[in-house]
Amino acid sequence: MSENRRLGTLSLAALLVSAHYGLGFLLGTAEQALTLDAAGSLYPISIALGTIALLVLAKFYWQEVEQIWTFLGKRYGVSVKILVGLMSWCSLIGIEAVQIIAGAFILKVLGAPVLPSMVALATLFMVISLLPVEKASWIFQSLLLLNFLALVYGLCALHGLPDYWHSSLEFIPSLAQIEPPNLVGISLSTILLVLIDMKYQQFVVQARDLRSLYQGCLLAAVLLFVLALLPSSVVIAAKHAGILPSGIDGKETIPFILSWIGGGTNQPVGMLLIMSLVVPALGVGSSVLRVQTKTILDFGILPVSNPNRLLIATINALFGLGVALKGGSIINLIASFYAVYVAAVLVPFVAYLLGKTGYYLFSDFSVKLSLIIGSMSALTTLILTLVLTNVAIFGSAELTIMMMGIGFGFLGLLVGHWSSSYWIMDN
Repeated sequence: MSENRRLGTLSLAALLVSAHYGLGFLLGTAEQALTLDAAGSLYPISIALGTIALLVLAKFYWQEVEQIWTFLGKRYGVSVKILVGLMSWCSLIGIEAVQIIAGAFILKVLGAPVLPSMVALATLFMVISLLPVEKASWIFQSLLLLNFLALVYGLCALHGLPDYWHSSLEFIPSLAQIEPPNLVGISLSTILLVLIDMKYQQFVVQARDLRSLYQGCLLAAVLLFVLALLPSSVVIAAKHAGILPSGIDGKETIPFILSWIGGGTNQPVGMLLIMSLVVPALGVGSSVLRVQTKTILDFGILPVSNPNRLLIATINALFGLGVALKGGSIINLIASFYAVYVAAVLVPFVAYLLGKTGYYLFSDFSVKLSLIIGSMSALTTLILTLVLTNVAIFGSAELTIMMMGIGFGFLGLLVGHWSSSYWIMDN
């Protein structure tokens, strides 16, 4: 493994930041900021806080090396590995849907209708996911860097540097605008997801040494704090400058501001800046589909073949399109799918850590039962909250999903462990 551990502090920090700095980060934060101002940065701030919290588990992941579903599967059985993998696959559906929504609203600024754009993007994601283009990911990241520089320029052009400074001071007081259940649901699901998701873990295990590992995580957290306030500050500055048209959808604000920076949608620079957002959407969307397809094929249920790849990619794209058509806030959509994975996996993961550190050993059956019941509860609650918005407790889908999944998962752990202990004593 030592030959793969080449990441120094700067390289690790850059990869950790790039793992979350995308269209959901940009457009979702801007959408929230249109009505909540500085409080719209809750989601990216939560990512930064999660990155700091990751320091607690960073050494464990670095030493363990393997993916979370792999070491859980080795400890508790293949069925656990498959179910954790399925929950990870499920969480990616939300990310896929967000890319479809983001791409459609970017194209809307250019005059394209939303519904046909969503269908076209889902189709493109599926087609591109079947092509060997993963090595071109640096292009997508470079375009996001271009947009970052454009937003910084836009902030200066809108005389918004004071707004950026004020946002850092007003962020905590502005959180009073958010209902407490939504505040807890979004922040907690995001922070916990950062701790147990493979998105960060895959880079953490490549750190050169422990010093690079800790310094890289800290630097990434600082950079994320800096970036978190950028989209919301640009929107606030645009509102103060009066350049946003009345009735604009929050998802359109960043594409519209970029077009304004470039002189309008009828100008080459304006069109280039907007299209440079669409291309990363294609890259992320197709990459997510590629990971989903690989995850399903890795289960060995279907033989690996081009027809099966096409079938699985099509089904995955349809799931993502279905969720995208349902609509809703980008951040709430991301957090809801984050919450499903967290609600299903958190209790078994904690049980594994307790056993590994010698604090308490739960039976294999209890952990399996916890994972099954927690997963079923979280998925059922997610589907209900997507279809029936009034199902959410206190009006927060994310909090409802976590309460149901973690609550029933913990109950399953206790019942399973009690049953195992009673059976051993009885025999």
